[in-house]
Amino acid sequence: MARSIYITSAEGNTGKSTIALGVLDTLTHSVQRVGVFRPVARSTSEPDYVLELLLRHLQAGEPAGAASPQNYEQSIGVTYDAVNSDPDAALARIVQRYKAVEALCDTVVIIGSDYTDVGSPTELAFNARIAANLGAPVLLVLGGRVGQGQGEWLGQSDPRTTSDIRQQTDVALAELRDEHASVLAIVVNRADASQLDEVVAAVRAVVDAPSNRAESTAGIPVWAVPEDAYLVAPSMKSIMDAVDGVLIKGDPELLAREALGVVVAAMSMVNVLPRLIEGSVVVVPGDREDVLLAVLMANSAATFPSIAGIVLNGGFELPEQIQRLMEGLTPSLPIISTKLGSYETALRVTHTRGRLAADSQRKHDTALALFEKHIDASALLERLEVSRADVVTPLMFEYALLERARSKRRHIVLPEGDDDRVLRAAATLLARDVADLTILGEEIEVRSRAIGLGLDISKAHILSPFDDVLRLRFAEEYARLRAHKGVTIDQARDTVTDLSFFGTMMVQLGIADGMVSGATHTTAHTIRPSFQIIKTRPGVGVVSSVFLMALADRVLVYGDCAIIPDPTAEELADIAISASETAEQFGIEPRIAMLSYSTGESGEGADVDKVRAATALVRKRRPDLLVEGPIQYDAAADAAVAATKMPGSQVAGRATVFIFPDLNTGNNTYKAVQRSANAVAIGPILQGLRKPINDLSRGALVQDIVNTVAITAIQAASLDEAAEAAAAAAPIGAGARS
Repeated sequence: MARSIYITSAEGNTGKSTIALGVLDTLTHSVQRVGVFRPVARSTSEPDYVLELLLRHLQAGEPAGAASPQNYEQSIGVTYDAVNSDPDAALARIVQRYKAVEALCDTVVIIGSDYTDVGSPTELAFNARIAANLGAPVLLVLGGRVGQGQGEWLGQSDPRTTSDIRQQTDVALAELRDEHASVLAIVVNRADASQLDEVVAAVRAVVDAPSNRAESTAGIPVWAVPEDAYLVAPSMKSIMDAVDGVLIKGDPELLAREALGVVVAAMSMVNVLPRLIEGSVVVVPGDREDVLLAVLMANSAATFPSIAGIVLNGGFELPEQIQRLMEGLTPSLPIISTKLGSYETALRVTHTRGRLAADSQRKHDTALALFEKHIDASALLERLEVSRADVVTPLMFEYALLERARSKRRHIVLPEGDDDRVLRAAATLLARDVADLTILGEEIEVRSRAIGLGLDISKAHILSPFDDVLRLRFAEEYARLRAHKGVTIDQARDTVTDLSFFGTMMVQLGIADGMVSGATHTTAHTIRPSFQIIKTRPGVGVVSSVFLMALADRVLVYGDCAIIPDPTAEELADIAISASETAEQFGIEPRIAMLSYSTGESGEGADVDKVRAATALVRKRRPDLLVEGPIQYDAAADAAVAATKMPGSQVAGRATVFIFPDLNTGNNTYKAVQRSANAVAIGPILQGLRKPINDLSRGALVQDIVNTVAITAIQAASLDEAAEAAAAAAPIGAGARS
């Protein structure tokens, strides 16, 4: 029986999709199988964007190519038409459809209706009836603003007073009580940021009133989440759809940017320019080419605000010479053309509502960050009586990475500031407070591109690799380190402007704790500077790599799959010991399998002897480690096979760290498991360096970059802790003698 949660509100436009996303995200980090159900679909003419958002979030944790555990059709109960026609029959259908989803899941997030088609005072009561019949406690979302509707993103709605919120709470609880729905928690969403404590106190007073204590609602959690301008602002894509427009110029990627205001530019150029607003959409009559060009030039100038886009109204075709001029300017800013007149265009733009849609990264990041900051996830899980699963899914592991990195907070440099994936990953990392970041590139170019993409990287440091002060400092250090190779200061000055070398020098000199690169550069280009500058840790013979293989229910360590083509026995032992340390860094108990084509003493030959010798070296150097070898993969991974081939072994059938005899075997095996078992392969993670440098695949997704930065931060923290422990254990005065 799934332990589910019903998220509903007492009115429309409370932003409960923000809360639903946060609840879903919280559950997926603790529960193996999480489902989503929408009892009443928002619309029959177009897909329900809230449901799409939540399903997309669930699927984001699935490996590429994995079959989705739940599809859109399964997730819907009935339509508004069915509810209006026969509420009782609709309720029966909802229960039937929900039970099918419940049977597949450990917990289900149920999202109540949106007050779109019926919008009557009885809608909360119907949601309460559904919740009671599904046996799901209610998380009640109350609106913190008055008049939450059209035009709200332009500041046309005001914060509710505490008296208003008390009254709203009292009425909503009465409705839920009348329909026998139990209340799990209350969230006041989009509240006044300066009044959060007062808002919580107002709701708490109602909840703890004698009349409600009798109904066992006393003590339920109450939280308040502040208003955020970006969550209610419409994207340029939404505005384009609202005005029935078409994109005639600009980068389609920039249609995802949110518009924070409206400027109707029906006046002369001189009067328009002072009225431009940061992040605004500018409505320009299609026959005012002078104003159009002035706005484009202002957007390119550092002395004017950056705007989100332009809407040309009236349906006029731009003259050929103006089009030619614009081609020369190559504007990336979205320019939309509509046939509507000025009044109708302005009306539709101002009435366009912002949506927390699946394709808006900034809204997604902002919503999760607000939820994490203002809602106690552990208290919510405790109220739901949800216990953490014994298995570790890919999504759980990725979340654990972010949590550990956030708790250890390190500074990571990203050299490839000209790559949109890197900027998107940086925005997510900064919004979720995972790490401090430096992005390499020219500041005006990097920040302009991020703003155009609708990303907030304002907390990032942007650093040019041609910075005069650092360039000279890095050149002097590099020339010193490579003097034995004949490198001169002039040669070093040119070398360190290379992005990989510049970033590596930042790590070497302690300006950053680690580096992540490779989205646009080769592996060799990324890691060569670290071999020259960072070098290996004491006691480590080689730099090697591992992949963290997140299977459906556990995480394994594979090495080496990326660096050393044909390791010697000594190098294999080094790889195994480094891999065991990497496993421990990420909470994986190391049980090492030294892989070969035979198990135990059954095989002979140079390849088997190499693995046998490497196993003996590991045992000699680290007698505390559990290691077995040579051993075949099936005997290492499968308990039934292990019982036959190697009974009594502490590793066989339970291995967590798999060391391959050569790069050919390792690289092919990790890719085979990735594709065949739908595993998430995180890496390659470099190990053995004094300071962490990690490489990305050139096909890396945004989430891959996010994960790798988190891994690098965790590695940096572990290396710092190891150094501190070694220093503390050293004899007094040893540091001075050295």
